[in-house]
Amino acid sequence: MAAKPEVKSWQEMRDWQVGLLERNTGRTLASWTRSVEERAPADEQQLRAWLEGEGVRGYAQQLLVHETFGYPDFLRQSADDLIDAQYADRPGLRPVLDAVLLHAAPLAQVTLQVRKTFVALVGPRRTFARARPTTRTRVDVGLRLPDAAPGGRLLSAKGLGDGMDVRVALSAVDEVDDEFAVLLRRTYAANV
Repeated sequence: MAAKPEVKSWQEMRDWQVGLLERNTGRTLASWTRSVEERAPADEQQLRAWLEGEGVRGYAQQLLVHETFGYPDFLRQSADDLIDAQYADRPGLRPVLDAVLLHAAPLAQVTLQVRKTFVALVGPRRTFARARPTTRTRVDVGLRLPDAAPGGRLLSAKGLGDGMDVRVALSAVDEVDDEFAVLLRRTYAANV
């Protein structure tokens, strides 16, 4: 199996978000920053509402929120530190995550975005899966697979974040099997 997918640092993610903002809006970050300063939103909710009205959503919106109100401490931590913290009290599950990431490695242009409580698998277009140590004995992998319904190994993805349609519950490395690999590839293909 190939090495794990590339992990983006928060600085690389910021650069990517800047590019996304500029491609999607035709305006530079500096231009948006000036507009936000002129608008002087009182809080994040007010800023998000205005940006939504301006057609700025998703990662581009998050960038402007962070640029205005500051970056959370966890975004400035390394991916390794964040993952270590996620699995600190459940070390037996770390090999499960590693096995999931090894199955993602052969997929083209997959990067990892590590957050405080989960690892997002991002393809060329968008996040297609999200892995989270949900309990001390289980890693849930949410899949953005709109044509799938809960049944068999596929469970409801409630609580795994926007865009995740179903999830696979994994408690041991041997559950990250060929069937899981097929589901992951199918999910990736549905999102490129």
